[in-house]
Amino acid sequence: MRIRTSEGQHIFLRITYMQCTNEACGWAVRAEFQMTHELSPSGMPNPAVQLPVADVVIRRQAMKTANDQPDLLDQLEMEATTV
Repeated sequence: MRIRTSEGQHIFLRITYMQCTNEACGWAVRAEFQMTHELSPSGMPNPAVQLPVADVVIRRQAMKTANDQPDLLDQLEMEATTV
C-alpha cells in the first residue's frame, strides 16, 4: 500500500487516499486518521491542542510491542526489493 494523497480536515483528522503498489491489483481505499487521546504530555505544549488524556488501559495497549507487525522501515525495504 502507498498513500496517494491526503487532506487535513482539521488539526486532529486527516483523510488519506491509498492504493495497492501492485498495478495489476488496482485496489484503492479512503482512510481516516484521527487523534483521539494524549498518551504522554508534550514537552512543548500548544494551547490550541486539547485532547483528553488516555486512561491507563489505552496507555498500556499503546505500550505493547506488536511482534506480528513489521516495522515501517522494514516494510519499505521489503517493497523496494520486490519492485
